[in-house]
Amino acid sequence: MQLWVGLGNPGEKYAGNRHNIGFMALDRIASDHGFGPWRAKFQAEMSEGRFGSEKIVLLKPMTFMNLSGQSVGEAMRFFKLEPPDVTVFHDEIDLAPGKLRCKAGGGHAGHNGLRSIHDHIGPHYDRVRMGVGHPGRKEAVPGWVLKDFAKHDAEWLDDMLRGISDGAGELAAGDAGRFMNAVARRMQPAKAEKKPVVEKAPEATPEPEPDARSPLQRLVDKFR
Repeated sequence: MQLWVGLGNPGEKYAGNRHNIGFMALDRIASDHGFGPWRAKFQAEMSEGRFGSEKIVLLKPMTFMNLSGQSVGEAMRFFKLEPPDVTVFHDEIDLAPGKLRCKAGGGHAGHNGLRSIHDHIGPHYDRVRMGVGHPGRKEAVPGWVLKDFAKHDAEWLDDMLRGISDGAGELAAGDAGRFMNAVARRMQPAKAEKKPVVEKAPEATPEPEPDARSPLQRLVDKFR
C-alpha cells in the first residue's frame, strides 16, 4: 500500500496557482484511473484505487500548504505506513516549467509544504518534483507560486498531467525511470518520420546505331 500526497491550498481562490500543481496531478490520476470519490478524512480529501495489486491512497491536505504534514502524519499512522511508502507531488521552482524529476529523500529546499512534512514524518519519503520555473529573485518566489499559471503554460501543463497519469502504474510498481519516460513522451512527442528518399534508377544509355558508311566514306568525313 502507498500514500500519494498532492500539495496545494484548498479553495477556488488557489485552484489555478502554481503551488497547486500537486492537487492537479492527483485529480488527473483519480479521474483517469477510476479511483473512488473524494471524501473528507485526515484533514484532507482522500480517494482510493489500485494499480494491479497495489493499493494507492491519494491525499490532498486541506490544512493549507504550511501545515500539510499534519494531514500526512495522521494518514500514515492510520494506515501503519513508513515514510518510504509516501510519495509527495509538489511544485518545484528549481526546475524549468514542464520539467519533472523523481527524488527519494533529501531536504525541503525551503518549500513550506515539504518543511511541514519533514517536521511530522522526517525526510525519507519520495517526491515527484514538477517544475514551475523561478521568478528570478528570491523575494518574488511567494508571489510567483501563489499566482495562477499563465495562459501560455496551458499546453505543457496539460501534457505533464497527462504524462503523470500515463505513467502512474509504473510509479506504483516502483519504476521511477519508466514513470519519467511516460511523462517525457507526452512532453516531447516523437518527431514525424522523415519520408524515405527513393533513389531514381539511372536512365538507360541508348545503344549507338551501327555505322553503315563505307571505310572510304568514313575517311572522307573525318577530314571534313
